[in-house]
Amino acid sequence: MVQNDSKPTVLVADDSSVIRTLISHLLKRLGYNVLTVENGEQCIESIEQNQVDVVLLDLNMPVKSGLEVLAYLQEKSFVFPVIIITAMEDISQAVKCIKLGAYEYLTKPVDKQRLEILLRNALAESGLKQKINELRKELKQKDIFNFIVGASPAVKQCIEQAMQVMETDMNVLINGESGTGKELFAQAIHNGSKRKQGPFVTINCAAISNDLADSLLFGHLKGSFTGANSDHTGFFEQADHGTIFLDEIGDMNIDIQAKVLRVLQEKKIRRIGEKKERPVDFRLISATHRDFTEAIATNAFRADLYYRLEEYPLYIPPLRDRDDDIVLLARHFLNEFCKANNIEPPEISTRALNSLKAYRWPGNIRELQNVIRRAVINRKGKLIDTFNLPSASSQGQQEHEAVPERAATADDIAGFNAKLLPESDLQGQPILKDMELQAILKAYKQCGGNQTKTAELLGISRSTLIRKMKRLDLTKTISLNQ
Repeated sequence: MVQNDSKPTVLVADDSSVIRTLISHLLKRLGYNVLTVENGEQCIESIEQNQVDVVLLDLNMPVKSGLEVLAYLQEKSFVFPVIIITAMEDISQAVKCIKLGAYEYLTKPVDKQRLEILLRNALAESGLKQKINELRKELKQKDIFNFIVGASPAVKQCIEQAMQVMETDMNVLINGESGTGKELFAQAIHNGSKRKQGPFVTINCAAISNDLADSLLFGHLKGSFTGANSDHTGFFEQADHGTIFLDEIGDMNIDIQAKVLRVLQEKKIRRIGEKKERPVDFRLISATHRDFTEAIATNAFRADLYYRLEEYPLYIPPLRDRDDDIVLLARHFLNEFCKANNIEPPEISTRALNSLKAYRWPGNIRELQNVIRRAVINRKGKLIDTFNLPSASSQGQQEHEAVPERAATADDIAGFNAKLLPESDLQGQPILKDMELQAILKAYKQCGGNQTKTAELLGISRSTLIRKMKRLDLTKTISLNQ
């Protein structure tokens, strides 16, 4: 008997109702979940709609044969074991199926004891293969994304999505604010793809003028125009058998967009001065910090190009949504900078780390890196106790509009991290206490009076929030404001 809290599911595909019934009864007694179908087409539909652990597959079925089902499973890379059920005269076909990836075969009438053993062994082997594949995936992920620092759920989700698409040839559109690491993810997707041995060509779309676009993107022949002193290979041709990364695609000139769309559709380019087109084989990854909705509505960006670019969207979250990674990144940049400049790494005080976590980071990871480097240079002694962070009120209006409002505290207290100050620092300082009180009040209101969400927004535990509310006598204040 199968001793599992979660019963394995066996799909029985056979055109004989008698065989389906007999095998189903046996499997249920052995502790399996059972699904039954009577032809190959139903078998494929059942596999697509259900979680299947093993397939018992008859070779001679109507609509689609067992061999056709097996070919489909191979094409779609299904990894569960398939046991062939065959008549004596079909053994040569069964052997052919084994070569195509089937686990084993049974002859009719099915021997119950042999079926039980085969199922048990097939599931054990399948489980082992799954664990091996998971380990391989984990090792590959660590290798490819080793230069992306972060352990937050948001970053883990991005990496998982990138892993899912990297081995395909789908066009990827990476969206995220400036400084979030979009190019790092693009490079990682290339490094993990089947094109990793090919070139990775990066283009800053905002820097390409309309006059030079044809030459830069598609190349030119010597003498094709004034100043063309030699042949030039364009960016798309340079990326042949590799990946082309169009950075800041949202800033591309509308006239150039039409030319890029044509290359994506036809996968051919023609150099300036050349009559014959050249085929190019590339994978496209693009990135932008812009929202295409307004650009498309105002005809600043072609909708048909956008849909070509966004075959697979990938959103990189801003640093303010990665609270768990701020300290991790800060220490990484500190050690990296000190090692490169032969400096003994200083310590960072809790007060300084808290100020980093409270700041909004409109420049994201790039800004954090610069702040850490300046702090190492400007420190006094072996401890970094404060960071020179601009207050939220001094940030430009453009930055304020570009970064959605998320947390109440940084704006309310002009960059001062009252929410996380040690309570010893608040003793005898009514101004600081009031700043903390106002920060908690605004967060509490923003979270609709939910203490758990308020604590999460402030970056403290719920018990710490309750203690602070009692100390500040916030119960009366809240009731007065409601």
